[in-house]
Amino acid sequence: MRQLLSLIVAVFALATGVATAFAAEDLTSSCIAIADSGGPRLVPVALAQAQQAADEVQITYVGHSAFRVRTPQGITIVTDYAGYYGPGPVPDVVTMNHAHSSHFTSSPDPGIKHVLPGWNETGFGPVVHRLQVADVLIRNVATDLYSYSVLVEENGNSIFVFEVAGLCIGHLGHLHHKLTPEHIAKLGRIDVLFAPVDGTYTMSLDGMAETAALLRSSLLIPMHYFSAFSLEKFITGLADRFESEIATSNTVTVSRQTLPPSPKILVLPPY
Repeated sequence: MRQLLSLIVAVFALATGVATAFAAEDLTSSCIAIADSGGPRLVPVALAQAQQAADEVQITYVGHSAFRVRTPQGITIVTDYAGYYGPGPVPDVVTMNHAHSSHFTSSPDPGIKHVLPGWNETGFGPVVHRLQVADVLIRNVATDLYSYSVLVEENGNSIFVFEVAGLCIGHLGHLHHKLTPEHIAKLGRIDVLFAPVDGTYTMSLDGMAETAALLRSSLLIPMHYFSAFSLEKFITGLADRFESEIATSNTVTVSRQTLPPSPKILVLPPY
């Protein structure tokens, strides 16, 4: 039955131009769970007990909206890859978004095994990624691109979710609009959130603060800011709901056990 289902989905993907990645492992998401609209997020008991303190994920801020994420099994992912992936070896996986040339490249390093565009290159419907590489499951939720409140590209951006070591890590990409309940349901629990806080090219600072508060992530790492003004205004706007810390290093290690007990904004300096 499972082989038949995979075949049906694969045929559908070929017919519609939707890019879907499969692996032999079980691609069941541990981050998507049914939750009520206002109550606390529920973490399955099995998930909470499965991870040990040694299962740490290393996050390094490269700059702009690019992060290097290294999993416990040594898989390296770079987000919003535009040709530069920061110091270190060639990543195993890169994700990209279509808003500007600073978020994607048409000529990725040939050494990268998996290149995941956040838009459908065939132009028909949203792209769908569901890829498992060693200990990380990577999936996406498509959103639209706007310019001055005018729709310019349906499904041109993807929020990528990386499920690894019991953590649910979400990268909002070049998010231009508020998330619907359907988006929230597809994302599921987000423990660590990378959020653009420029206040102009993506969403307003108030809109992004509302989105961050809605997702209720334990750790929020700002990105895509071009001045201390927008960054400080964003932090101030969430001061009643999020603690904040300015890190001295551009790298942080995170595990389920070391997530802050209350929501926190952590500012990482870029390279």
